[in-house]
Amino acid sequence: MQAGRQSEAIDIACTPAPGTGRLRLLQLWNMCFGLLGIQIVWGLQNVNTSRIFQTLGAELDDLAILWIAGPATGLLVQPIIGHLSDRTRGPLGRRRPYILAGAVCTALALFLMPNATSLWAASLMLWVLTASINIAMEPFRALVADRVPEAQRTAGFAMQVFFIGIGAVFASALPWMLVHWAGLSGQPEPHLLPQSVRTAFYIGGVCLLVAVSWTIVTTRECPAPPRLPEEAMPPHVLSPERAASLVRHGVAWMLAGAGIAGAAALAGWKREIYVVAGICFLFGLLQAVVVRLRRLGRSSIGMLEIVEDIRSMPALLKRLAIVQFFTWYGLFAMWIYTVPALALRHYGTADPTSPGYNAAADWVGVLFAGYNGVAALGALLLPGIGERLGRRATHALCLVFGAVGLVGFLLVEDPLALWLPTVGVGLAWAAILSMPYAMLAGSVPPGKAGVYMGIHNMFLVIPQLVASTMLGPLVGHVFHGQAEYALILAAAALLIAAGFALTLPPSADTGSRQ
Repeated sequence: MQAGRQSEAIDIACTPAPGTGRLRLLQLWNMCFGLLGIQIVWGLQNVNTSRIFQTLGAELDDLAILWIAGPATGLLVQPIIGHLSDRTRGPLGRRRPYILAGAVCTALALFLMPNATSLWAASLMLWVLTASINIAMEPFRALVADRVPEAQRTAGFAMQVFFIGIGAVFASALPWMLVHWAGLSGQPEPHLLPQSVRTAFYIGGVCLLVAVSWTIVTTRECPAPPRLPEEAMPPHVLSPERAASLVRHGVAWMLAGAGIAGAAALAGWKREIYVVAGICFLFGLLQAVVVRLRRLGRSSIGMLEIVEDIRSMPALLKRLAIVQFFTWYGLFAMWIYTVPALALRHYGTADPTSPGYNAAADWVGVLFAGYNGVAALGALLLPGIGERLGRRATHALCLVFGAVGLVGFLLVEDPLALWLPTVGVGLAWAAILSMPYAMLAGSVPPGKAGVYMGIHNMFLVIPQLVASTMLGPLVGHVFHGQAEYALILAAAALLIAAGFALTLPPSADTGSRQ
């Protein structure tokens, strides 16, 4: 009887409101609730990773390369998971198997990472953690694109931001709360992270599993079309002109990668640049492989179809990539350097073992909780503002607020008054996490929401890879170790992104495919 009642409740939560075709508020709530747990993980990582690395002996100008795990795994994992989920069929649907598997792996990584006693171990666990959380994160975007009608997409992604904001508020402030409310130690011990940080990671793992399980149980996916066997697929015709064009582009990408690597070797640049060079070379090589397979008559080329999808992505996604490049370059700089910048400017110390530095790190956690709280509340207003101003203008305006907030971190003298610029950063974060996805959801071809959401994520992580190659030398040599200049650079990047947002095509506001 109880199982029958539960099934009935889920049916009610998964059925559109009669006569409207629109989803109920409860459906949106259940669909997005799992992001509460996922963002707790991101919040713990964003606030504590630099602190963990520096506690274990990392130098300031090494932070960027140590953070490279996040963008590198996102670049690889999200398109692959999107491609696979588009083609998955099973009792849990297309998206939910990956959400669940990623959450379980992430929870295990959360339990292990804070117990790392060496820099290499912490770096390895960061790779595992970010790969796992990307597996769980990507299908959430595709799930909303699958289930939510165009008229509700801004609201659907805004609901995601609401839970993302609430989760990040909790995660960002958790170490501070454990020190000041639970009486745990916030000071590191020899070869051991602070007790407050370790406990925060354990709590985050439990919250992740609970939140994701709620979405898995209460959300039903739309039926997916049956898969065609390979022999039943229509032949893929590649004209000689198209094949020659793909080969030329592939060779150009390989030459670019080799050129970047060669220049890095001659100039003695840091090792981060070889990651970018390798990505360029691999993308070019894969284009040549695709052409070869198609010429052999292969109708299905597996995950290499991602390369073709990148080459034929919608025009809006190409233009949006420019906006996202500058946006996420600025965000990456903010996440890496806010703690050392405010520790030096407001607490007068650059020593990660000092009480002042750890007090600054705890306070930055509270500030990051603040901007996520603003984002959670601001997300509730974005659908209405987006209808009046349009998605493009709304996104640009919020990015400008974010740039002003980043500069405000350095202009405000009293650390307790840093709440004011935090509001600007929070408004930008609300738009960054919702508006691009609402613009994109209606422009992708049917049946490819997963892979194109994953490809879109590539344009979030590529700027982070570029930033990881540039920010270390910039801060260490050009800025002479003054981390606050990295925040000014981040503000400039957000202003450039705002300008490009205004140049997006009108389909960004209407949700049409062009």
